[in-house]
Amino acid sequence: MSQHTAQAGTDAQPAKKLRNRHVTMITLGGIIGSSLFVGSANVISQVGPAALFSYAIGGLLVMLAMRMLGEMATARPSIGSFMEYARSGLGEWAGYLVGWLYWYFWVGVVAYEAVIGGAILNGWFPVIPSWVFAVALLVIFIVTNLVSLRSFGEVEFWLASIKVAAIIVFLAVGALFIFGLWPNATPGISNLWSHGGFAPNGVWPILSGVAIVIFSYFGTEIAVMAAAESEDPARGVRQATNTIVWRILLFYLGSVFLIVAIVPWNGLPDTDDQGPFAYLFSQYGIPGADLIMTAVILTAVCSVLNSGIYSASRMFASIAERGFAPKFIARKAKNGVPVAAVIASTLGGFAAVLVSFLFPDSGIFDFIMNSSGLVALFVYVFIALTQVRLRNKMTPDEQAELKLKMWLHPWLAYLTVAAVAGVVVIMLVSGPNTQVQVWTSLISVVVLVAVWPLVRRNLKKSGQYGKPITEAVEAPMGE
Repeated sequence: MSQHTAQAGTDAQPAKKLRNRHVTMITLGGIIGSSLFVGSANVISQVGPAALFSYAIGGLLVMLAMRMLGEMATARPSIGSFMEYARSGLGEWAGYLVGWLYWYFWVGVVAYEAVIGGAILNGWFPVIPSWVFAVALLVIFIVTNLVSLRSFGEVEFWLASIKVAAIIVFLAVGALFIFGLWPNATPGISNLWSHGGFAPNGVWPILSGVAIVIFSYFGTEIAVMAAAESEDPARGVRQATNTIVWRILLFYLGSVFLIVAIVPWNGLPDTDDQGPFAYLFSQYGIPGADLIMTAVILTAVCSVLNSGIYSASRMFASIAERGFAPKFIARKAKNGVPVAAVIASTLGGFAAVLVSFLFPDSGIFDFIMNSSGLVALFVYVFIALTQVRLRNKMTPDEQAELKLKMWLHPWLAYLTVAAVAGVVVIMLVSGPNTQVQVWTSLISVVVLVAVWPLVRRNLKKSGQYGKPITEAVEAPMGE
């Protein structure tokens, strides 16, 4: 990004930037969602102890995608980064598709997490309907995002801190349990192979499990988007990408290892009301384990709501700035927040929440959830193809100056694309639950492709079609 561009961005965004500690904690906690605390039981019940391999393969795919994104982001930090890079490397159509798909994904996630949060609070206060809590949570985090960028960062800092602290305690106590240093503990890891073997259901469930766990990892790219609005973008991006390996090893693989080592894989509760973390805490003999973990899960839900609204609004603002949506969406308030983008991004969440409660049998809510299911994989493909194209456009001197490089270029990028294709094939043959995600997600893509000619015509009329990235960024949003 040129010096002039950076200065223009500062003039257009007078608000204070995120501090380094905000980016650090967003980086650490961004990969931890309620799907780890609760959803990991579903993978373990299908795969057995070999779920470790499912999480490892999925983690490897995410690590490669983040490394490629990190290479592009350190070379040119930008809000809505992978949309910008797709537009620059592959063309306007790619930026349009990846931007809208990513935004649509987060609208669905925000709605889903609001419903989950409402259900948790309704369990504590059954007198008040779940939908009231769901709407209240949406309002709270809309306000948090509207106040300022710094308020978003501060709230996310503390929410992520709670999630990270809970997992560290879980890992520490679990390690003591395995070594027999915890009261009434049964030392050893024999549960890894004592109940039908390490892979009791065979190899195929390991591969099909990857299709499930990959969505648990989606959200790591938020750290890169947040770093672009920090006091030191280059440092934040490098931190987010360089630490992804040990974050996956520690938080996901470490947690899943303890679960399958301490408890028989076929002995976990088969209900969503008590996830594996709560169950293990109760096995440790910790009083009030269920209540503690429910509070932690609610914290994770609130964190995803907060960061989801942030991600959706920043992407929507970038979409509008590029001419893919009405220009007023990109306008920023004096505090630097794209107010219209925040509100517009949550309207879909409100609608989905109300539909889910008022018309629970309509199927609309399920369609929204399923139709955004493959967006993570689509984004990874765009990241891989874009990184290859942008790197190939560079001169040898420019490539030598890269501070963060993708390994084994371009072969690992191609491996990422092949792995995504493999996951999609697995989803198609795994059964109706995953098949519906594939086909409804493709419907979303078809709708966007059908609308593209109209968007392209408007871009050409306004003179924005093919406009260099720096030109568009230098103009303050909303002008």
